[in-house]
Amino acid sequence: MRMRKKKNLIPRLEKCAALMIEDPSLLSGKWREHFGAPANAAFYVEFGCGKGQFITQMAKNHPDAVFVAVEKEKGALVMALEKAMEMGLSNLLFISGDVSCAESFFRPDEVDRIYINFCDPWPPKRSAKRRLTHRNFLSIYDKILKPGGEIFFKTDNQNLFSFSLLEMQEFGFSLRMITFDLHRDSTHNIMTEYEEKFSSQGFRICRLEAIKPVTK
Repeated sequence: MRMRKKKNLIPRLEKCAALMIEDPSLLSGKWREHFGAPANAAFYVEFGCGKGQFITQMAKNHPDAVFVAVEKEKGALVMALEKAMEMGLSNLLFISGDVSCAESFFRPDEVDRIYINFCDPWPPKRSAKRRLTHRNFLSIYDKILKPGGEIFFKTDNQNLFSFSLLEMQEFGFSLRMITFDLHRDSTHNIMTEYEEKFSSQGFRICRLEAIKPVTK
């Protein structure tokens, strides 16, 4: 669903410019250095951060890790930026861009973990290639993840979850921590805004962790 245009979007984005990376390709392979973090610091990326509730809380809870959030919808992005500014986070930066461009943002084997939360399920079969868990996107994640790197995926859409399980297995990722009812099976979970809304309405949340092979 497309968000309504935000009032004063441009000046609001400009106020948060310190947390926005205009040309992320310049930092490919240099993200930890840019943050002033050790070379072995954990580096986590969220694709489609929405309004930022999940990624800002993750950054707050894990101050020794560094985080990059990618979001193409500027109406959502500005709200995530403002959250991060209010919280004074120094280990989180944002990219206004599309997941399909991720290979230009990050060097091969650079990222430790990718988060994908409640992406568009694109239900028509003809639109399967647009799903962020389609093998075309998995190929991108495979390149930027380090060997043994992880994808943490959540959705309320059972059909998308079943599709994703099969795609990831066939691509060669190993799977763990699979649940079709996250809120029943785990208490260790940071919710997105979307997750809070739909779980309160009785929707079950599905989650899995996919691991890139150490060797292929």
